[in-house]
Amino acid sequence: MSVENLQLHRLPPLNSLRAFEVAARHLNFRLAAEELGVTQGAVAQQVRGLEAELGLKLFDRLPRTLALTDSGRAYQANVRRAFELLAEATAALRPEPLHLTISVTPTFASKWLIPRLPEFSAAHPGIDLRISASERLANFQSDAVDLAVRYGSPPFGPGLIADLLFDQDLIVVASPQLLARFGTPKTAEEAVALPLLHDAHNFWPQYLEQILGGAPTLSARNTRFNQTSLAIEAALAGQGLALVARFFVEEDLAIGRLIQVFPTVMSSGASFYLVSPRKSRQPGPLAAVRDWLLTAIRAQVKEGTGRAAPKTG
Repeated sequence: MSVENLQLHRLPPLNSLRAFEVAARHLNFRLAAEELGVTQGAVAQQVRGLEAELGLKLFDRLPRTLALTDSGRAYQANVRRAFELLAEATAALRPEPLHLTISVTPTFASKWLIPRLPEFSAAHPGIDLRISASERLANFQSDAVDLAVRYGSPPFGPGLIADLLFDQDLIVVASPQLLARFGTPKTAEEAVALPLLHDAHNFWPQYLEQILGGAPTLSARNTRFNQTSLAIEAALAGQGLALVARFFVEEDLAIGRLIQVFPTVMSSGASFYLVSPRKSRQPGPLAAVRDWLLTAIRAQVKEGTGRAAPKTG
């Protein structure tokens, strides 16, 4: 047997060393047992076995606590360092995933991104995608954001790249149950006779005047939400007509959960863009996420374009 093998052969059992290290940190067998998920008696037995094998007393057993002996104190420092080295060696074999933060609106997160996260994780298992969903405009530097989906028109700022994702083409939608109950409106007057669901953009007055050719007084039955996703959920629940971006409801339209009430589409005059710094902290992961988003969204837009209604504005 080589010298190295002989030294390894003489090592105390790993469980005994672990029990000693945890007990030395807590100076309490009960707390050590809770951390290790074993009984207090098992920890005490492991420590007694280690002391017997070493021929040294490692702890002074006091009435309500433990105290390390001089030998125990010296041994603890080396044993703790040995476990740290084992942890470092293991972490080197299994490196932490790459973290990348994307800032999106709550509606984009709930209606598009979150349902597709399993697809992204399968394609890029080494990237830990962190989602910051807020209506607040994120700052790439102070908020440590790598990518952002922003609504508006470029330029968004110096040193930023903006890729068009999709235009905000607005349509009126309602649940089949609502239309079966009240009928499908044909005019602005008939539309406002039903509850209208507003979001923070408040495009209803413009749509009624520009698309339907009238500006009737809005009913008191209107409901206002601070997020588009909430207006969509209310429409799905049969609570009224929602005026929303077609991109966010295409799947609901395809499976019949929502129906497009009026055939004409109104352009909001702004679009959604994928924005990123020209100089990225993590160019590799950023490029992977950026390419995945652009490919997936443009494929949906291309498919949706084939069944688009006439557009105005």
